[in-house]
Amino acid sequence: MLLHHYSEVFPEAGCDEAGRGCLAGPVTAAAVILPEKFTHPLLNDSKKLNEKTRSELKEIIEEQALAWAVAFVDHTEIDKINILNASIMAMHLALGKLKTKPAHIIVDGNRFKPYKKIPHTTIVKGDGKYMSIAAASILAKTHRDLFMLELHGQFPQYGWNENKGYPAPAHKAAIAEHGITPYHRRSFRLNEQLKISF
Repeated sequence: MLLHHYSEVFPEAGCDEAGRGCLAGPVTAAAVILPEKFTHPLLNDSKKLNEKTRSELKEIIEEQALAWAVAFVDHTEIDKINILNASIMAMHLALGKLKTKPAHIIVDGNRFKPYKKIPHTTIVKGDGKYMSIAAASILAKTHRDLFMLELHGQFPQYGWNENKGYPAPAHKAAIAEHGITPYHRRSFRLNEQLKISF
């Protein structure tokens, strides 16, 4: 059972990202403030849900959240500042787009940088513990998946409609055969990734 709040203050925003472990495409973050009485029986960490359920929950969250926002940091910025900093930057950008200012921020994971002097708490596996982080994980994942589906139209040989840019065997095989696209992250040592057996 997911918990509603971490702190006693309201509003509380949950933050999470998607795409950290990918070889291509952006890292995407979401920030979500849910109503105090919000509940949904299917809401959970996005990794535990299938695509259909994630899509259904995306619509519900976007309709019922007090505020939500999604932000992208692209592969060139990831290469410049590294994936951890890019993930935190994406979360800050998402928080900056919220139409309601949170009084407290809860973040999935154990790394974050202070945002505008708003108190924050990092929570390992927070997307499986708190509703607002679970909701953020769903929005980050679904918005990033839609972006990668669009890119798939330009580069169908990499199978991004299936692997969404993660280092799946078919993706690595396509890099070995076709080289990299302008959307691949060069800092992810693609040659080393390719040595991992298919």
